[in-house]
Amino acid sequence: MTVHFIGAGPGAADLITVRGRDLLASCPVCLYAGSIVAPELLDYCAPGTKLVDTAPMSLDEIEAEYLAAHDKGKDVARLHSGDLSVWSAVAEQIRRLERHGIPYTMTPGVPSFAAAASALGRELTIPAVAQSLVLTRVSGRASPMPEKENLAAFGATGATLAIHLAIHAIDRVVEELTPLYGADCPVAIVFHASWPDERVLHGTLGNIAAKLAEDPIERTALIFVGPSLAAQDFRESSLYDPDYQRRFRGRDTL
Repeated sequence: MTVHFIGAGPGAADLITVRGRDLLASCPVCLYAGSIVAPELLDYCAPGTKLVDTAPMSLDEIEAEYLAAHDKGKDVARLHSGDLSVWSAVAEQIRRLERHGIPYTMTPGVPSFAAAASALGRELTIPAVAQSLVLTRVSGRASPMPEKENLAAFGATGATLAIHLAIHAIDRVVEELTPLYGADCPVAIVFHASWPDERVLHGTLGNIAAKLAEDPIERTALIFVGPSLAAQDFRESSLYDPDYQRRFRGRDTL
């Protein structure tokens, strides 16, 4: 028996990986985060699969489901939104599985920031403008931020910021980042990236709070901040430069 942790992707049912889809079809038990996982993803499960919505459950109750499946020798598909590597709450589940000697696998998913960037139609790393992307959040009730991991510290680098779980703190985001990026720095808010009700709100640090007040978004949104979001007059990378010789290009040097 194995517990298969699966990144469900950002929302759209066809953005799950082939491996994740196939695992859903093969496992007789599926635990899923019903509050944030698109219900259409459950269509990949085989008829008769035991479906367990973990949204109202405690960690102890989830652990009990794993133990029950283990006793019956039934594989479990554990479906999480986005990708498992960030803010998935997988770590504490793995720790408990390891205590019981229950094997597990991890299948990555399309992360929400990637889907949001696609909604914007933007590459987030622009030559000589921004070559780093910081995935971060603000402190919340579920988990505080480490002292040194704060918006001011990340903003001081000038990197593009992808701020998760922070739409409720837009005023704080603006206050802390405006001195570093300037009031005219581009901001984009993407709500429900890849879902049917996807929305995108464009602005700057100087006006995004007012725009959000006029067109409220309360949850499941990602905030991008950085000059790369509106960069137009930038240098082209050397990747496709005819004079750039690289190992696999196979061009003859003159």
